[in-house]
Amino acid sequence: MAEAADFPGLTLSPARRWFRRAGVLLTGAPLLAGLMQLPAGQPAYAAGSDPVVVSVDSLTPSAPTDGDTLTLSGTVTNKGKRAVTDAHVDLRVGQLLTTRSGIDDIAARTDYVPGADGTEIGGKYVEEFSKLTPGVAQPFTISVPVDKLGLGQDGVYQIGVSLSGETSAEPYEQVLGIQRTFLPWQPEEADTRTRTTYLWPLISTVHMTAETGPGEQQTPVFLNDDLATEISPGGRLQQMLSLGKDLDVTWVIDPDLLASVDAMIGSYGVQGAGGTSTPGAGQTVAKQWLAELQDAVEGKEVVALPFADPDLASIAHNGKNVTGTLSHLKSATDVAASTVETILHVTPSTDFAWPVNGAVDPSIVKIATSAGADKVIARSDSLKETGDLPYTPSAARPIGGGTTAVVADMRMSTAFQGDMTNADGSTLAVQKFLAQSLTATLQTDKQRTTVVAPQRMPSASQAQTMAEAVTALQNGNWSQSQELTATAGTKPDPGASTKVPSASSYSATLRRQQLPQSAFTKIATTQDKLGNFKIILTDKTRVETPFGRAINREMATSWRGRSGAADSFRSSVDSYLEELTQQVNLIKKSETKLSGRSATIPVTVQNNLVQPVDNLVLRVTSTNPTRLKVGGKDYQEQDVAVSGGHSQSVKFTTSSNANGPVAVIAQLYTKGGQPYGPPISFDVRATEITPTVMLVIGGGFLLLVLAGLRMYTQRKRAAARRAEESGDGHEDGATEGDGADESHADSESRPQGESDTALRADAPEQPSDPTPNTAPESADPSGTGERVDR
Repeated sequence: MAEAADFPGLTLSPARRWFRRAGVLLTGAPLLAGLMQLPAGQPAYAAGSDPVVVSVDSLTPSAPTDGDTLTLSGTVTNKGKRAVTDAHVDLRVGQLLTTRSGIDDIAARTDYVPGADGTEIGGKYVEEFSKLTPGVAQPFTISVPVDKLGLGQDGVYQIGVSLSGETSAEPYEQVLGIQRTFLPWQPEEADTRTRTTYLWPLISTVHMTAETGPGEQQTPVFLNDDLATEISPGGRLQQMLSLGKDLDVTWVIDPDLLASVDAMIGSYGVQGAGGTSTPGAGQTVAKQWLAELQDAVEGKEVVALPFADPDLASIAHNGKNVTGTLSHLKSATDVAASTVETILHVTPSTDFAWPVNGAVDPSIVKIATSAGADKVIARSDSLKETGDLPYTPSAARPIGGGTTAVVADMRMSTAFQGDMTNADGSTLAVQKFLAQSLTATLQTDKQRTTVVAPQRMPSASQAQTMAEAVTALQNGNWSQSQELTATAGTKPDPGASTKVPSASSYSATLRRQQLPQSAFTKIATTQDKLGNFKIILTDKTRVETPFGRAINREMATSWRGRSGAADSFRSSVDSYLEELTQQVNLIKKSETKLSGRSATIPVTVQNNLVQPVDNLVLRVTSTNPTRLKVGGKDYQEQDVAVSGGHSQSVKFTTSSNANGPVAVIAQLYTKGGQPYGPPISFDVRATEITPTVMLVIGGGFLLLVLAGLRMYTQRKRAAARRAEESGDGHEDGATEGDGADESHADSESRPQGESDTALRADAPEQPSDPTPNTAPESADPSGTGERVDR
């Protein structure tokens, strides 16, 4: 990037140009002299080989003004093998730094370079040590009135804290260690203040699962209780909140974090071993944290990211061609505003998209704006300056298609990514941040905007350092705070770069951290299962919300660098959905036997969900319809609706044309025709005539034969009587007597207990008749060897 200070004097007033040139000459002279006149015997230490380590743990004030006293404190530690004697700590004031790259160069140096590190203040502004024992840290404090530092024109000065002394091997005074830092010097208000926007992110990793507890309450289940730790006193998110509420910043919030903390206020579970869950313990801290956040953001600008902060670059490079991915991004954007409004009672801006590290290419910009955002937060190491501007341009610039890129300053945005747990690192980071800000401001008298977009999830120590730097910046004389929306709406510099870098320029390191295409394919599979499952539910919201948000979480930026955890989470979501869908199933059947040509068979549908299901169709299909038909066809379908926690048997009519087994397949379908769950298969065995039926039929046939014989005998005898009566001329009395005798004889010839009625083929059924061998139809699930008789 071209900088004003890299071209000194291009846009400055005559007086300022004269002072700046004089400062450069004055500060450069000692450097030249030092390099040309290195004292004889002065040890030439290799880079980073100074035997004494100097740590500057505190520098106050960070940006002094006239009348202030500069106080530096820290420690000196002898890392050598010999004791250091006649030692003293002194403050050195170096050259005025006129370029931002010059600040980087000074920060990268570790060893002492005679003449390049300025001259000692000396006098009473030193702290002496008679002896420094190896391995022992000694504290120091130096206080110097600012007017003793010899500071000239406005700008950033290199200062150093050095330790000078002697060793037994080299018994003469020499600099044995130095720590450099920067001193911003702007004692009066700058002619034009830079309008600075500092983003304050409230983002965490994924905590909530798709799983909910049993029953109507749907108690949420968390992966762990780490979020309770983060929002507890001393935790990372608690620090971000307590520090941010006193700063003039733009809050950038992931709605998923709010939803997760809000879910903790009620009862919630935490996943344990073996699929069990234990009660969470963060209800009190969750309630307190949300209440404090509501107060903190009141009247402040809040930017809501899409739900779960989806990885826009991963979607653009690996997910956009997978079915459903863009709709998930759209849903994540749609619920963002309502989530923030419901929980924080403020209306957020949803116009901004924030790719990881502000790295962009054409596909990322397209994806970022596809869900409704028209502003993309980029960074200056991605959308680089290619022109010859002699200063850092303002943040906003149009990049085509009605989209505005808000370009964050890379140097200032990455200032606090290192280890801030030790005071030395934190102090140096603050001073370098302020130095970069002031140097950029002094590049030109033209007022500009700057955006600082730090890492998404600063640690507690990083947050403390950030807050210290922002406080110093906001108290300084060269910067004023501005909201992100206002910065995005400022007039862009005409010469600023508006060309989005090509896809090939995207960082290889960032590309390796992306979600792979297989991740989006897995998400699509889960979505298909969810869509199929919702069709049968009477209360779809019980799965739409937890699984819809879980799918959003599967695309979170926070999975970068944690591919194993990301895979595990995706699998757990899919497995839990599969477990729920299996709660509606067909009960397995064993072989079913038919007695006769046709009968009905029951198939049982079981619903172990708490809610009723409908929109299901049960299809029973014969694998051999020439031998066995179902409902008179190859298959028969019936609608199914089952109450929660119940089972229902559905009856199907079958007809057989031959004896023997035929495989039958039962399958549930949704009303849309999609198979639901696995099918079950069972045999239907047809037996045309059973032994019992044969006995009944044989007995009936025998009775018919006997009845026929009896009727034939009776008729033959009657005919004989009529012939005798007409031929012999017997008297009526004799005839009647014969008839009586014949009747008596007939009675004697019948089997005992048999009557005329019993011999009639069309006689009505009597109570003593044999019972037909036909089992009653049952709707219960069949057992082993179930027989279904007609």
